[in-house]
Amino acid sequence: MMRTVDLRGTSLSRSELEGIVPRATYDVAVAAEAAGALIQEVRDRGEAALLEQAERFDRVRPAALRVPAADIAAAVATLDPAVRDALDEMIARVRSASAAQLPQPRSTRIGDGAQVDQRWLPVARAGLYVPGGKAVYPSSVVMSVVPAQVAGVASVALVSPPQREFGGGVHPTILAAAGLLGVDEVYAMGGAGAVGALAYGVPSIGLEPVQVITGPGNVFVAAAKRLVRGQVGIDSEAGPTEILVIADDSAIPAYVAADLVSQAEHDELAAAVLVTDSESLAEMVAAEVERMAGITSHADRIAVSLAGAQSGIVLVDDLSTAAAVSNAYGPEHLSIQTTDPDAVLASIDNAGAVFLGGHSPVSLGDYLAGSNHVLPTGGQSRFSSGLGAHTFLRPQQVIRYTESALAEVADRIVAVANAEDLPAHGEAITERFRSA
Repeated sequence: MMRTVDLRGTSLSRSELEGIVPRATYDVAVAAEAAGALIQEVRDRGEAALLEQAERFDRVRPAALRVPAADIAAAVATLDPAVRDALDEMIARVRSASAAQLPQPRSTRIGDGAQVDQRWLPVARAGLYVPGGKAVYPSSVVMSVVPAQVAGVASVALVSPPQREFGGGVHPTILAAAGLLGVDEVYAMGGAGAVGALAYGVPSIGLEPVQVITGPGNVFVAAAKRLVRGQVGIDSEAGPTEILVIADDSAIPAYVAADLVSQAEHDELAAAVLVTDSESLAEMVAAEVERMAGITSHADRIAVSLAGAQSGIVLVDDLSTAAAVSNAYGPEHLSIQTTDPDAVLASIDNAGAVFLGGHSPVSLGDYLAGSNHVLPTGGQSRFSSGLGAHTFLRPQQVIRYTESALAEVADRIVAVANAEDLPAHGEAITERFRSA
């Protein structure tokens, strides 16, 4: 079911590894033209365009784009008690871990009367995208809303595709999660049009523009986020989910296989990769994957994912090379199931989130670890991070200089200003010391 890439006996650079490791053929750019057209429709025709797009892509026309507060309250009231208990615990854990991400203000004394203060300010308003698709994601509501609240964002708008099953409304479980978090601004809209609506606003339904858009989605959502970047900030262009497992012969094959299958369950483009220095483990995991994938609920979807070019087993000479392969890949989820996971972790540079040991499965991070599951995919962990309180914060420096402190550096400022042929910069300094 899963192909094998044998790198034993080779010595490859990071760029060579990047070209060899299993990777989805997922190009956001191919959806840019279509996403741009959908965004422009929303900018030009607002509510009417969003309703037409719902009919076209979701095959249902919402009675109203903004979800009534009564529907949110009803969803909370009818939520399965076991699910409510789990969501309450998830909220508490994610809130605790998000609070630890808050940077503290600091003041740096440069000299007598010379001080630079560092402060962090939340954006005023955030837009949070919660996908619909093949599954229901109340967990993504928690993962998006809680960090924004912890950061101090005063206004939050949540969008999620309308569901035919629920008469064009947002899925009740998503509404319930929003209600538990006190979010009352929810819209039944999805895809690129919803991203455009968040970025530019839709006055007729009271949707004001946001400053940051976060959350995962399909290729059109990712393309739309790329297109509106600059108008708003975004977290990342999250695409199909990925898991890379580094394992040695101490790993339990069934654990590794279960983790690979769990992420392949998301959709046909999901990536599941095992990197190991043990050929015998690779064979046992492959057998377990085939067994588990055949008996689980979404067997057809999983089979396509595991057989795709984005999934596979990579054989390496040692764990040092396994870490190098992982760093070249830059996985969304990295699981390290080895005799000494911390020793491998010391060589890891790039990963959205890292799960150490056999009892820290990725599913734990999806729900109740306390960590955030909105993470960079497609190798973006090589230069970006997962969603957190920091996503909604902007650092700002405040400069405080007295006259004597400015005088101490005045000549140097003038020298640099003249060297850059910007004499007015220097004159803005000397003017302050001109004799009356």
